[in-house]
Amino acid sequence: MIDPIAVSDRVQAIQEDARRIAGHEVTLIAVTKSFGCDAIAAAVAAHCDGIGENYAQEVLEKAKADCVKAPLHFIGALQSNKIRPIAPYVAMWQSVDRASLVAGIAQHSPGAEVLLQVNTTGEASKSGVDASGLSDLRQQAQDAGLVVKGLMTLGPTSGTRDQRMGAFRTLRALMEEQNLTICSMGMSDDYLEALECGATMLRIGSGLFGTRPPKQKSPQ
Repeated sequence: MIDPIAVSDRVQAIQEDARRIAGHEVTLIAVTKSFGCDAIAAAVAAHCDGIGENYAQEVLEKAKADCVKAPLHFIGALQSNKIRPIAPYVAMWQSVDRASLVAGIAQHSPGAEVLLQVNTTGEASKSGVDASGLSDLRQQAQDAGLVVKGLMTLGPTSGTRDQRMGAFRTLRALMEEQNLTICSMGMSDDYLEALECGATMLRIGSGLFGTRPPKQKSPQ
């Protein structure tokens, strides 16, 4: 059971970190994947700016339960055939990294706000467009009528503080180079480094809600 007071306290602590490190509060997306409607309710009560979901099936289940009470950010790896069913519920697509997703989102969610996911670690296991392909992908998205608001990345799966900082600094530099406004980086284990490197949006799950429950079945 999610404790709303504990969630609110954690949100306040994260924003205090943001004010201390960055000099201002940041946009906070509560990652509610694998958690129930009580987590969403707690995030809303704590004034989080949105909720983050990774799996299309889970989006549909929560929408059916009528508990999507905050702007929903899709932050997971996305298959083109999953776009249409979840499009009515997604406020921002954060994991756009290839032309096929641009086309699908433009078809089923015209004019949608998107973030372009960049692979800043060089890890083959991570999604994201290479920095060298970012400008072309942005142009494709804009030509398709999508609103590119910023960039998103994942820090290294394991690595040193310097490696995490390097990945985050790369994204911040690319955001500035592209003259965008949103820099979505930093999760429960690395958000402090992300703040040091100029994150404007954090994606926090277990850092708000505690240990994530195990998945009961494949989400896809």
